[in-house]
Amino acid sequence: MTSRYTSPESSGSLSPRRRTVVKAAAATAVLGVPLAAALPARAAADTPAFLHGVASGDPLPDGILLWTRVTPTSDAVPGSGVGPDTRVDWVVATDKALTRVVAKGSVTATAASDHTVKADVRGLTPATDYWFGFSAGGTASPVARTRTAPAADASVAGLRFGVVTCANWEAGYFSAYRHLAARSDLDAWLHLGDYIYEYKSGEYAARGTVVRPHAPANEIITLADYRIRHGKYKTDPDLQALHLKAPVIAIWDDHEFADNAWSGGAVNHTEGAEGTWTARKAAAKQAYFEWMPVRPAIEGTTYRRLRFGKLADLSLLDLRSFRSQQVSGTSGSVDDPNRTITGRAQLDWLKAGLKASDTTWRLVGNSVMIAPFVVGSLTADLFKPLAKLLGLPQDGISVNTDQWDGYTDDRRELLAHLRDNAIRNTVFLTGDIHMSWANDVPIDAGTYPLSASAGTEFVITSITSDNLDDIVKVPQGVVSAVAAPLIEAANRHVHWVDTDRHGYGVLDITADRAQMDYYVLSDRTSPNATSSWERSYRTRSGTQQVERTYDPV
Repeated sequence: MTSRYTSPESSGSLSPRRRTVVKAAAATAVLGVPLAAALPARAAADTPAFLHGVASGDPLPDGILLWTRVTPTSDAVPGSGVGPDTRVDWVVATDKALTRVVAKGSVTATAASDHTVKADVRGLTPATDYWFGFSAGGTASPVARTRTAPAADASVAGLRFGVVTCANWEAGYFSAYRHLAARSDLDAWLHLGDYIYEYKSGEYAARGTVVRPHAPANEIITLADYRIRHGKYKTDPDLQALHLKAPVIAIWDDHEFADNAWSGGAVNHTEGAEGTWTARKAAAKQAYFEWMPVRPAIEGTTYRRLRFGKLADLSLLDLRSFRSQQVSGTSGSVDDPNRTITGRAQLDWLKAGLKASDTTWRLVGNSVMIAPFVVGSLTADLFKPLAKLLGLPQDGISVNTDQWDGYTDDRRELLAHLRDNAIRNTVFLTGDIHMSWANDVPIDAGTYPLSASAGTEFVITSITSDNLDDIVKVPQGVVSAVAAPLIEAANRHVHWVDTDRHGYGVLDITADRAQMDYYVLSDRTSPNATSSWERSYRTRSGTQQVERTYDPV
């Protein structure tokens, strides 16, 4: 069978647009320039350097997307728009020393693409570890590991993914990436959005305190701004380390553009004073596709589908490009059938893919929470900061209109589709709200658990971005001890919520169950933060419900 990478236009096989496609060929000679395993120091101002690491992404059974950024001269920094065209050679091998070469080629880094390059390598062997590296002008990049997906018709015993979201540079260090990089068991890692943040320096930090300043200092608006911010992120050693260890599968959320983005604007965008939203959105998307190892199915979107043998497929959503403006105050109804979070084409594509899927598990990369949520009987001192965190109106309306709660017609249509077609084992993997959740996804939350659950949802907390205890400014765990029982009591489909901690997840999938292990960090403001297992939840095949389990995988 052929690769199951699909575009929004079709649920069938497709060869997407790409800059470079190279069939792997038998080869025994390495490139003329040897590739080193460590990042070399700059020898001179005009010596190329790989200052932003290397990465891979979007694994297919026969291919992988490789990425790097070369700095050809000292003045050719991200966003500068200057610097010479530079040939960048790449090589893929079956060993870390890069002696058993299976593919090689070259691409040209130019100022027009901010000196970023991608190579979409095909003809590789399914379910196989590979190593790759780049070289330019006598300088070698670090060597990185990547891994292809299993063959589409392969029986797969298990899959394991790291899961992360919401990495705010100024709010702390990316220790979550470091701890995931220390593992040797990841097939890939999922980034569920907010890979970068757009704010000006000091506007959104750690309880109001800047742990480390980002660049540029201003709010990012122009193409140069977005390039500089992406470039700053890619200098983080923990982020570089994780990109060296496994391929990433990423979607965007709002902060890759601006807070609470929708198709025609954003809460954090002032039309006119900050240019047009059309220009800003185009700049953000261009920089994202330059700087991320993401293979767009249609230029300008991140919704696409990957398959991992007979065990799982993964539908990745773009919930910003096509959505209607969020309801606020009296501006409209969350039940308005003319309002959409997905757009018609994407919702039809998602429904068709879920129905046609013949895998055991149907995973959905979902940037905002789909399970319904009401606040419950929180006291005023807790409701107001929760409203601020979730973007709720503080007049007591218990809905987060930036989530699927603000687009109930789309949600009803999708969940009814799962029910009516007896589609089982759908698991939503979610980020955005800086809390950990383990949810059933009920057809009718008002009568749950008497009504059916259409799927399950694992929500991952933020790596560094403020959560509820940070907004209230009390010790970690204090707010969750009070708020979590009230939230769970008001939302019977919510099995667990932790409102206070930062961390990451590890998703482990077998034919019998999908399990999320939740890990927390000791201190986001410390570059040496430790990691510890907090809890685990799983959904057993055929149940459409989550349950607690007492050991990580």
